[in-house]
Amino acid sequence: MKPNIRVGYGYDVHALAEGVDFWLGGIKIPHSHGAYGHSDADVLIHVICDALLGAANMRDIGFHFSDKDPKYKGIDSKILLKEVIDLIKTKGYKVGNVDSTICLQQPKVNPHIPAMKACLAEVMGIEEEDVSIKATTTEKLGFVGKEEGVSAHAVVLIYGD
Repeated sequence: MKPNIRVGYGYDVHALAEGVDFWLGGIKIPHSHGAYGHSDADVLIHVICDALLGAANMRDIGFHFSDKDPKYKGIDSKILLKEVIDLIKTKGYKVGNVDSTICLQQPKVNPHIPAMKACLAEVMGIEEEDVSIKATTTEKLGFVGKEEGVSAHAVVLIYGD
């Protein structure tokens, strides 16, 4: 019998807009620009949600939380992540670990990583040690390098009984 472990991957992009709050990893980061989207546009939480849903073979974040549904307008993405955790639990899965990368030219993310890890671990009900967040610029290349947007990637491991 094979072990009941699964891996999922998530990727997301959001445009940056002036005067919008910048939510990343569940915390508000001070900056002149923020990610723009239907919800609070927390790109890191969105990729973790997609990775978790994919690992459990439960489609993607847009399927469960449509950007056409007004009840999700401006919603705190931590609420969505908690709902995703509840969804994967219905299939008997728990989060093993999360490994993520944020691609952003400015502002610098590294000073905020400890707070993001603490926030995400609490929402997912896992240890901070099981949440990895890395950050990189794109060396001023592409939409991230031109400071037009932010992207993120995540890989998760889930396991079941």
